[in-house]
Amino acid sequence: MGYYDQDSSNRYKEQKGNKGGIFLASLVGLVLGAILILVALPKLADVGVLPYSVQPNSQLKETDQAFHGQKENVSLDVTTDVTKAVQKASPAVVGITNIQSTDFWSQQEQPAGSGSGIVYKKAGGKAYIVTNNHVVEGADQLEVTLTDGTKEKATLRGTDPWTDLAVIEIDGSKVDTVAQFGNSDALKPGEPVIAIGNPLGQQFSGSVTQGIVSGLERTIPMDLNKDGQVDWQAQVIQTDAAINPGNSGGALVNISGQVVGINSMKIAQEAVEGIGLSIPINYAKPIISDLEQYGKIKRPAMGVQLRDVTDIPAYHQQETLKLPKDINNGVMIAKVMPNTPAAQAGLQELDVITELDGKPVKNILELRKYLYDKKKVGDQMKVTYYRAGKKKETTIKLTDESQM
Repeated sequence: MGYYDQDSSNRYKEQKGNKGGIFLASLVGLVLGAILILVALPKLADVGVLPYSVQPNSQLKETDQAFHGQKENVSLDVTTDVTKAVQKASPAVVGITNIQSTDFWSQQEQPAGSGSGIVYKKAGGKAYIVTNNHVVEGADQLEVTLTDGTKEKATLRGTDPWTDLAVIEIDGSKVDTVAQFGNSDALKPGEPVIAIGNPLGQQFSGSVTQGIVSGLERTIPMDLNKDGQVDWQAQVIQTDAAINPGNSGGALVNISGQVVGINSMKIAQEAVEGIGLSIPINYAKPIISDLEQYGKIKRPAMGVQLRDVTDIPAYHQQETLKLPKDINNGVMIAKVMPNTPAAQAGLQELDVITELDGKPVKNILELRKYLYDKKKVGDQMKVTYYRAGKKKETTIKLTDESQM
């Protein structure tokens, strides 16, 4: 005897099996029907039974080819602020070749170095170019290469090793573009700048590199006479725009295409990367003007030979110079030239200068910087000094150093 529900599980299995077979049959029918419709539609459209066409649209086909199937060369006209600046300034940047004699007897000459220059003026049939002093130094002949490859013989107008600047001139008949000077005092750290020049000579003429202003009013020590002592502190703009040998004398340009600096040097050390240096154009402009007009810089002079007090042994500071114990900086006069402003003002050997116009001077470098940057030929200058331990003052009327 069994229960009513004894075979209920078998009944449910049979019912599920039947439903699955019906579903599968229906699915197969739908798929076959769809295939028949897809095959039949084009034929029915061809005989005009359908009220529409199922052929591919020609416009869609052309569009698809344009975006996917059709390959053509595309020419882009890219114009940015940088390209505009380069286009404006590049024609005024030229190459300079320093040619020197290599053999005294045969008088053979060959290029000893190369650099860059900036055409800044055209007048009287001449074109005037500013570059670095170290680019033209020692040259027996100078040759300028214009942007179109034309070579012109150049004449040296003047040089100044203190600022590392020089001016040369060429025939101006083939020069079409003159650089526009900007305002280097308006530069800001982070501002984009472009370096234009001829790194490694004419092989890479007209090269353009881009960077930013990394720093302003940097000072770089310079040993001009190679005696191991710092003679001068060059004031420069720091940039990370690539400056390489041959870029010297080229242009540092702002985004408006104006020259804001004259590329001068880079710090080339194994552990240093991306420190290029450029002479600010505002600092360079009066130097350029003097070199063009006079061939030299008219710098004020006192007519003395000097020595840093810090180089003098402490014994002589106290016993010979008789300086107060709290005076351990300044500039000692080692010699006074006759008939010079210093002699006329009563300064003597062993006097120790500590102030100029009330401003402290600790060494020769500071004294020289004050003279060259703040004073002019013919200016008067108050000098504070110590003589035999006593503080004194006198006034000097400065003269042109070249007249001494």
